[in-house]
Amino acid sequence: MSQSVIKTIKPLGFPWATQDPFLFCVYHKDDYPEGNEGMGPKASLEGRNIGQDFTIKDGWRMYHGSKVPGFPQHPHRGFETITVVPEGLVDHSDSMGATGRFGKGDVQWMTAGKGVLHSEMFPLINRDKPNPLLLFQIWLNLPKRSKFVEPHYKMLWDDMIPTYQSPDGKTEIDVIAGEVNGTKAPSPTPDSWASDPSNEVAVWLIRMKPEAEFELPVSGTEINRSIYFYEGNELKINHTTLVIDQGADLHADQKTILKNGNQEARLLLLQGKPIGEPVVQHGPFVMNTQQEIMEAMQDYQRTQFGGWPWPENEFVHPREKGRFAKHADGAEEIK
Repeated sequence: MSQSVIKTIKPLGFPWATQDPFLFCVYHKDDYPEGNEGMGPKASLEGRNIGQDFTIKDGWRMYHGSKVPGFPQHPHRGFETITVVPEGLVDHSDSMGATGRFGKGDVQWMTAGKGVLHSEMFPLINRDKPNPLLLFQIWLNLPKRSKFVEPHYKMLWDDMIPTYQSPDGKTEIDVIAGEVNGTKAPSPTPDSWASDPSNEVAVWLIRMKPEAEFELPVSGTEINRSIYFYEGNELKINHTTLVIDQGADLHADQKTILKNGNQEARLLLLQGKPIGEPVVQHGPFVMNTQQEIMEAMQDYQRTQFGGWPWPENEFVHPREKGRFAKHADGAEEIK
């Protein structure tokens, strides 16, 4: 009898547990109300732990924001963030002088490398209707040789991200990284672990209609693969049933058939070749040794990773500003 394709099943916590080369994935689903003049919630903040508001109340959280929800300026070193925003908007600013507004299906891929400060705020643009947000932030590790590369970020705009459709039309996959049956994602940042195709890094958002069946492409024996079931009611992986808010680590080299239940399902798939190096994490720093963590903290205290060039720690753009990206070299993309 062949072994099960499933290694482990686990509940989706906060954040979601991942396998090497990923560090974790944070899933944000917030049903924000109408926005006020400052693009914060048109609602009382009473009863919230402002600055550390991670408890869902009335369907949403402020996170570290005091006026606008989100994550005011904070440092990173030694890894990458992949920020996938199917719904809502994010205002990005960083210590390189780069900035932008993205969302509505866009993805930002940022290599923190040797060190960067950035903020990610969630401006509530709509004054007369709710401002729902759906966001995944995936932390992808960097190998030792790449932990001190220059920081860099790249936009994968919604219209750049290809969607694979199964022959029966019942399964669609947004291919953010990797390849699905000949449908290839755009290139990631140049120093990413994902930039080498032999590492088989994949980030896929999968949508399945009720009763849909789909066979995942087979990958190599050494590839780590995880699937996260965050919307729907039940999903069969071969002969094992997952319920909503469960994840599974899979054998990537075995035949894997997904069979959806009677509601539309949404899944995230992460896979890649493990980096296989020691991981020492302290908050926003991910290095290989405790000594390197100490050095990261000292470097940050000494240099502030270039300092903060923006007027506020939770900087947001004017309400009427559209989606755009301005890079450290001054180049600008407007959507």
